[in-house]
Amino acid sequence: METLTQFKTSLNDREPAPGLSVQLKSLWYDGKGNWDLAHKQVDLLSDRESAWVHAYLHHKEGDTGNADYWYRRAGKVRPEVTLAQEWEALVLHFLR
Repeated sequence: METLTQFKTSLNDREPAPGLSVQLKSLWYDGKGNWDLAHKQVDLLSDRESAWVHAYLHHKEGDTGNADYWYRRAGKVRPEVTLAQEWEALVLHFLR
């Protein structure tokens, strides 16, 4: 999978494509509307990339304090864009 369009199209599938990184798998489940399963993918991981997705998920959840903690762990700052824009930016980042 190479493009945002392909990733979005894959949301029509029942399962994420094989070989997706854990971060993309998390974003895929979030794109499907399954926040819990998206969160489960990155919840126990401590690397910066997973922390960034984790931060986004808590931002989406509305738990700003927890989100900001995870953004700091990722070396990021909570962006001032819509959640949809943040999701797309994350997908594009991890597709590279």
